[in-house]
Amino acid sequence: MGDEECGKLANAFGPFDYTRANPETIVLVESHHFTPQVESLVAGQEGRLAGDISYTLRAFPNHHRALLAMAKLALREKKAKPTDSLYSIDCWFSRAIQFQPDDGQVRVVLGYYLSRIGNAKGAVDAFNDAIELGVDTGNVHYNLGLVLFELKDYDRALEHAKKAYALGFQLPGLRNKLREAGRWAD
Repeated sequence: MGDEECGKLANAFGPFDYTRANPETIVLVESHHFTPQVESLVAGQEGRLAGDISYTLRAFPNHHRALLAMAKLALREKKAKPTDSLYSIDCWFSRAIQFQPDDGQVRVVLGYYLSRIGNAKGAVDAFNDAIELGVDTGNVHYNLGLVLFELKDYDRALEHAKKAYALGFQLPGLRNKLREAGRWAD
């Protein structure tokens, strides 16, 4: 997505890399615009809910929790561009990836969002990108396994389920699905 649709990354305050930013800078933005009530989508802090999340994402394009909050807001409203958001959810992800292409956690959030809107193949790509970028966690393997199961790719779903559980992931849902499909053996 280009600057015309998704805006320029340059901003009056930032942009800053969320993974490397000065903690005081993070606290400054979060205390005014990304409070617990904003993150949980209860209400805006300084204005409208999506406005506060937008401010946070303009300051920190790869702010993982703010991206997740915006994705959840888009899902809740069933709109690609949540009410009062500066950009569409696709733009927010595009801006984050353009700003920090090596931030695998952005791909995890993207994978979550794509899986929730029914784009299983896109979710598989996003989760695989996250793993390639070094996010090798039980959560990523579990969610990738769920999407692969949905695509009926049971062998790969089993492979990622075993990795998830070996990494300490606790939820039994994927294991149970694989058992019911006759793919999991204890």
